[in-house]
Amino acid sequence: MSDRLNVLKTYKLYVGGKFPRSESGRVYEVSDSKGKWLANAPLSSRKDARDAVVAARKAFGGWSGATAYNRGQVLYRVAEMLEGRRDQFTREVADAEGLSKSKAAAVVDATIDRWVWYAGWTDKIAQVVGGGNPVAGPFFNLSSPEPTGVVAIVAPQESSFLGLVSVLAPVIATGNTAIVVASENSPLPALSLAEVLATSDVPGGVVNVLSGRTAEIATPLASHQDVNAIDLAGADEVLAKELEIAAADNLKRVLRPQPVDYAETPGTERLTAFLETKTVWHPMGSLGASGSSY
Repeated sequence: MSDRLNVLKTYKLYVGGKFPRSESGRVYEVSDSKGKWLANAPLSSRKDARDAVVAARKAFGGWSGATAYNRGQVLYRVAEMLEGRRDQFTREVADAEGLSKSKAAAVVDATIDRWVWYAGWTDKIAQVVGGGNPVAGPFFNLSSPEPTGVVAIVAPQESSFLGLVSVLAPVIATGNTAIVVASENSPLPALSLAEVLATSDVPGGVVNVLSGRTAEIATPLASHQDVNAIDLAGADEVLAKELEIAAADNLKRVLRPQPVDYAETPGTERLTAFLETKTVWHPMGSLGASGSSY
């Protein structure tokens, strides 16, 4: 009996809940830490970036309008799916980051735990950053957080899975939609995460994943008029400066790159980075001359 040939996986982009090849038809080789070929990944174009923005904007209304509790349930379902594909992600992280199987498994476990951690924040962050404000006068004054909108994310270059989830999960947990520019040299965990998102309950367009040359994809996203914010986590100093200048054209909110140990338990900084605060005043009225109010 002849040896069977393995079925090689074809990695694709994830845009609007579908898996298109790059509009350009281009691919590029992805290798492991030792230079061994792993796969051909799609080489995204500017057109792919624009398509991802259209998909993210279309999905924003439904996702931001969902209850925080429902978003938490959806994100927890993603963690369930990640747990079921733990062995696959362990192999991909080991290849991408040059780790032993045991260390890669620990990274994957930490990543799943990180996703659950952010899923639990969806219906709690409003109590932390919102609430009633004491004012002088017969008014109720209430502040509540709202999502910024469409967020472009330049994913961390070295931490291809834990770092990716650490920057993506807080963006969508708070009701934003996202376009992720995957790690240029290690995009496979991000492209496989897209498959998990597609088979969970996350609506199409809430997360869009692009692979390719980071600068080539991120530049049109930074200058795009329908992108509301950009996270520069994976940009180097030179690229970050260029993207920040481009983002200033429509006053995007920019989260600058900073040294982060993704293994540490995060605070609420990334949850609040892409939230706006809406404050509402409402008259109380008063009863009689005594000034008592209701």
